[in-house]
Amino acid sequence: MQYQVFIQNQAERQFMASIVGMPAITGEGTTEEEALAKASAALQAQLATGKLVTIQVGTPNQPNESVNQDDPWLKHQGLFADDPTFEDFLLEVAAYRQQLDAEAEAET
Repeated sequence: MQYQVFIQNQAERQFMASIVGMPAITGEGTTEEEALAKASAALQAQLATGKLVTIQVGTPNQPNESVNQDDPWLKHQGLFADDPTFEDFLLEVAAYRQQLDAEAEAET
């Protein structure tokens, strides 16, 4: 993997290399190369105990899709939000269920 590193001249013959986006991982040295090597070693040590992952954070108008991956039914949420006949469909389903319940009760 490739990482961006910010190298800064701190003082006379003193350099600081910081991994961009990971401010706690740095390396200091008397040359840019030394600082870069130390930052690289610090990053490797950090990655040895964990890993980097990518997440997606939703906005208030767009739900967080990473949460929806846990429940396969949630990907269909809102599918019929703009369907003007959906309410009629739900009423028909409810009526059919009531009919089946009444028939099952009559048989017992």
